[in-house]
Amino acid sequence: MILAGDIGGTNTRLAIVERDDQGRLRIVVESTFKSAQYEGLHLIVREFLERLECRPQAACFGVAGPVHANRCKTMNLSWIVDAAELAADSHIPHVAVINDLEANGYGISCLEERDFYLINPGDPKAAGHGAVVSPGTGLGEAGLFWDGSRYIPIPTEGGHTDYGPRTPLEYELGQYLTPKYDHLSYERIVSGPGLVNIYQFLLDTDRGTQPDWLAVEVQEADDKAAVISNAGMAGKCPVCEWTLDIFLSLFGAEAGNVAMTFMARGGVWLGGGIVVKILPRLKSTSHFLDGFTSKGRLRRVMEKIPVRVILNDKTALLGAASFAFSMLPAETG
Repeated sequence: MILAGDIGGTNTRLAIVERDDQGRLRIVVESTFKSAQYEGLHLIVREFLERLECRPQAACFGVAGPVHANRCKTMNLSWIVDAAELAADSHIPHVAVINDLEANGYGISCLEERDFYLINPGDPKAAGHGAVVSPGTGLGEAGLFWDGSRYIPIPTEGGHTDYGPRTPLEYELGQYLTPKYDHLSYERIVSGPGLVNIYQFLLDTDRGTQPDWLAVEVQEADDKAAVISNAGMAGKCPVCEWTLDIFLSLFGAEAGNVAMTFMARGGVWLGGGIVVKILPRLKSTSHFLDGFTSKGRLRRVMEKIPVRVILNDKTALLGAASFAFSMLPAETG
């Protein structure tokens, strides 16, 4: 029995995971906590384990942020997540901290075909390295090194690379946002807060009007991006629909950048809750794939790369669990 965690800027998800007789991972119990309501991960782990009255053999936490020497200062929280401190506080003998997209990378191998939606079939014989791109509270990116038999995740902080506009509208968006941030990265645009930034840009530059009912909902909402995307998906507000289309185009462009960086001929996987929520728009328009494939002389290469949406929201938990089981001595793993 092990403890797995998916630690994001908004939610922290913990689960107790076991292996069945066929070696498949099975989530026994799972809980979600609002990250900002706690001063540190150790308090959430303590509460979770005390409630269950159990002591796992190992634990692994996928954390949104750069990890070095089993330690991470989170990007969208004021936490420091340290494996040694967590082990001491929880009395779990084996504890690891890995990047959340690294956990997603390990989790992909735990999934089945039904856990994906194929956006771009690409080359049916595609093989080689891959990549994962996941917009959420931030923008997570990872490479997947193909060693000939399995994928080995390569954690990155690629979501913080410089924003690169391609059109006059995107240049104007960059000029609008630059005074707001000391560094304008893709994460400031291809994320939940980024979707809000696009929406506000369109309003502030007189490219659309906000209905009174929507103004009230956005003002009162904790998750403004969800209100905007829901209105766009329902066709209730043209400026919200335009916001989604700009978001998808830039998301596709950056996913394509990541694919080229790792030469991900084996495929690109799109994760995160935002993608699943706006999947109908992604499927019904060409904005994402146009952004993904429009790479000049490499267009033909990009068109052959399979692109899949991860439908299973437990992927990072399963990946963290898989990593935790790998830390156990052979006789107990």
